[in-house]
Amino acid sequence: MKLKIEQSDTEFYTPTAGLYFIGYAINQKTTLKKTLRSVNKRHGIPNIELIRTYSALLATGKSDFDAIENIRNDDWFKHCMEIRQMPSSSRLRQRFDEDAPALMPLINDSLAEVVVNLDAPVTALPTRLDKHHHIALDIDVFPMDNSGTKKEGVAYTYKGHDGYAPIAAYLGQEGWCLGCDLRIGSQHSQKEFIPFLTQVVYRARRITREPILVRLDSGHDAEDSRREVARHSNVDHIIKLNPRRTYTVEQWLPRFEEADITWHPIRDGKDYATLSVIHDTDYGQQRLVIRIIRRICDAVGQMFLSGPDYELEGWWTTLDEDHYSDDEIIALYKDHATSEQFHISL
Repeated sequence: MKLKIEQSDTEFYTPTAGLYFIGYAINQKTTLKKTLRSVNKRHGIPNIELIRTYSALLATGKSDFDAIENIRNDDWFKHCMEIRQMPSSSRLRQRFDEDAPALMPLINDSLAEVVVNLDAPVTALPTRLDKHHHIALDIDVFPMDNSGTKKEGVAYTYKGHDGYAPIAAYLGQEGWCLGCDLRIGSQHSQKEFIPFLTQVVYRARRITREPILVRLDSGHDAEDSRREVARHSNVDHIIKLNPRRTYTVEQWLPRFEEADITWHPIRDGKDYATLSVIHDTDYGQQRLVIRIIRRICDAVGQMFLSGPDYELEGWWTTLDEDHYSDDEIIALYKDHATSEQFHISL
């Protein structure tokens, strides 16, 4: 039997049908078409056409400007995004080189606008009925592996490879992205972090008036971070302690023993104890939860000849002891790791 393949006059097939929803969100649920007019263009194509075009490219997994040349004549692509003037790759590159600093703040502000106008769900953290239902705002740096490339900004990351080190913020259990800044791979997490934190908290406040819980890893353990969160009403935080040389087992173990702290088993030969300490600062009370893990043998039961092995961890928080136990603070921070799944979609 012979197969005959023909192009239908009435039907077409596309792998990018979902672009319709991307176009709908940009064109119907944001004011970008209006706000982007405030950036004076030096050429004839409106700014909104550039954003429509490049957003659609990113949604299909393409980031190179040259990728636009393969779809310039794709009627479905243009129809979904409501594109009337399709820019060439060279024009797209040129305009972004010229106007990106002015365009980015307007685009970032639209992130909260989309969530609000779509009436999208923003789910709080699960907790007991007698507690506040905080909405998580997870912020994290995630190194990208760009080994073997010569792109501008690629540098040696803390993961041991060359690449970038973007920082992103996600709101709620759904992981709504409220900001993602591309940064060079060698940049420290805390560098230029406070302005980013301020911006994403502001966007989160545009979306919800519910209590917010900012969760940060130890790279952001700095007084500036805690002070900045304290400036915002109804915003709490949990920040992983960076022990450095200030917080050691030798310093804290005697305090645990003096307080007659109960040790809780994790497995045979491994247990833990916690202790909360309140620090009074000029920007409010800060609670430090310290946990010491004690091991007298390894996971297979081999005893340590040198005696117990100790490990110290800590977390800064503004959640009070009356409502949140030490173990609950640790569990809430542990859940912060689930936000890493959202990096996959970026």
